[in-house]
Amino acid sequence: MTQTELKDFLDEKVLQYNTLDFIESDPVQIPHLFTLKEDIEIAGFLSATIAWGNRKMIIKNSHKMMEFMGNTPYDFVMSHSDNNLERLETFVHRTFNGQDFVGFIKSLQNIYKNHDGLEAVFSKNQEADSMQKSISEFKKIFFEIPHLARTQKHISDPLNNSAAKRINMYLRWMCRQDNKGVDLGIWKSISPSKLSCPLDVHSGNVARKLDLLIRKQNDGKALFELDCNLRVLDSKDPVKYDFALFGLGVFEGF
Repeated sequence: MTQTELKDFLDEKVLQYNTLDFIESDPVQIPHLFTLKEDIEIAGFLSATIAWGNRKMIIKNSHKMMEFMGNTPYDFVMSHSDNNLERLETFVHRTFNGQDFVGFIKSLQNIYKNHDGLEAVFSKNQEADSMQKSISEFKKIFFEIPHLARTQKHISDPLNNSAAKRINMYLRWMCRQDNKGVDLGIWKSISPSKLSCPLDVHSGNVARKLDLLIRKQNDGKALFELDCNLRVLDSKDPVKYDFALFGLGVFEGF
């Protein structure tokens, strides 16, 4: 396949999968439940954090998280009581447990009280064509308050060679503004051109079959390689190809 043919093929797949139908089977549906900016941000962040494993279970447990917070995530984060937090301790999704959930609520409160919110933190430390340094600095701020050591593993650091799939997916949700109705695009301070593809088993396997990726591990180096190749195809919105790679892998078994 020539580069032009590859671009045409992937652009067609983006159009096929970047539709409202995509929401039904994807955790992006969780932030779509809300209209307040802060509710959308927090619901999206928590849902993205547990987005690994079976997709139906991810969605089910994300709904549970919202129910624990009375379906008002921002109000819960800012004004919860100790009793409210105790109730969270029964939550579990794979290795993310109730203690982690409590720690996340406390860290989110610190971010909104002392750092002007999630968008403000992520929009700092942007580089010309990358959000990886910004994600790394976000992790430092997130864990600047007392926390359990075990909880740190639930936020990846790209500067430690992680592909940071879940945070890159979260940033796609918050920053892409393509009017297709899937990504929410509520953050205007970060250009979609700086976003990275959420690299996982599915997107990685498809990318390798299409010669967009040679490295075998799905790590930070592989993400850089994939990003470079996707930016050749569309420098302004490279991460739109996540829809094509994911759709081809999950829905078509490409």
